[in-house]
Amino acid sequence: MSEPVLASRVHGTVRIVGTGLLGASIGHALRAHGVDVALDDTSPSQLRLAVDYGAGRRATDADDPTLVVVAVPPDVTADVIERELARFPRAVVTDVASVKLEPLRTLRERGVDLTHYIGSHPLAGRERGGAISARADIFVGRPWVVCRDGETSAADLAVVEGLALELGATPLEMTPEDHDRGVALVSHVPQLVASLLAGRFVDAPDGSLRLAGQGVRDTTRIAASAPELWVQILGANAAPVVDVLDLLAADLTSVADALRDPDAPGARRAVADTIRRGNDGVERLPGKHGQNRRFEQVVVMVDDTPGQLGRLFGELGELDVNVEDLRLEHSPGAQFGLAEISVVPSAVRRAVDGLEARGWKIASTTND
Repeated sequence: MSEPVLASRVHGTVRIVGTGLLGASIGHALRAHGVDVALDDTSPSQLRLAVDYGAGRRATDADDPTLVVVAVPPDVTADVIERELARFPRAVVTDVASVKLEPLRTLRERGVDLTHYIGSHPLAGRERGGAISARADIFVGRPWVVCRDGETSAADLAVVEGLALELGATPLEMTPEDHDRGVALVSHVPQLVASLLAGRFVDAPDGSLRLAGQGVRDTTRIAASAPELWVQILGANAAPVVDVLDLLAADLTSVADALRDPDAPGARRAVADTIRRGNDGVERLPGKHGQNRRFEQVVVMVDDTPGQLGRLFGELGELDVNVEDLRLEHSPGAQFGLAEISVVPSAVRRAVDGLEARGWKIASTTND
């Protein structure tokens, strides 16, 4: 039986140029809503793969798209935007590059008519790229920045925001400058920090790495990203990234100086203030669905046997406890794992008492 086709906010043909992770994922999501998706890519093999996986059909010379989505590497984004605007003058053209100011500045310097261009950026992705890793749901609940200007018509803006809404994302209007400063802080510098830390593992003794727990895995998860892509991203957004790195370098120097003599006057306070400031920063991060609502954690020991995690979720449902988030950690050499479950504070006692009554072992809670 075929999947039901959902009503769509996007009308007409959507042309997607670039069939990597983001381009193919947009294609999958739009096709689920019955949208005609035409795919184009300079790589024939990548294009064939995206078509075979169902992200859309091959583009043809007869296509007359209402929307063009440019999903190509940053170093050719401006070139492709310029080409698509010239080829389809009636279409709205957007791009999903992770840097917004550099392509816009390049296009303006070339004198390109940008009346129907609106830069955008879905803050979504995976460590693995390519059409084979594409998923229709990677945009759900994620921010999708839209960079309008004084020339942007309401109709064109509605097309791009409609695309974001169609894919389950939350449109946010920002200037290109604010966007690039923002992603430098919350995306580009974290990538460098993760890569730098993971790079310390290369020459580390095997015995040290066997001690790795979930904390270091969480901290370095994004270090598996593609170097060739990040060279382009960081180069295009170098100035805002350097601003954050300089501040971070000063912070690291301050902590290192304090730890060189932990018993020196003020040294322990400097370390404590660093950890406390981190606490305050984490508290500012939006939670589930962009809310500022905070959750408590309940850590449950789960046997490493089939069906145990499903049983845990089922029994939490019976207890009327909603799981807001979940993180799993496997204990090296042990036949069990730890499921860290995030719940609203009012549900902690109900979850703990109910699970213990059903035979589950609670390793800890936030308040322990």
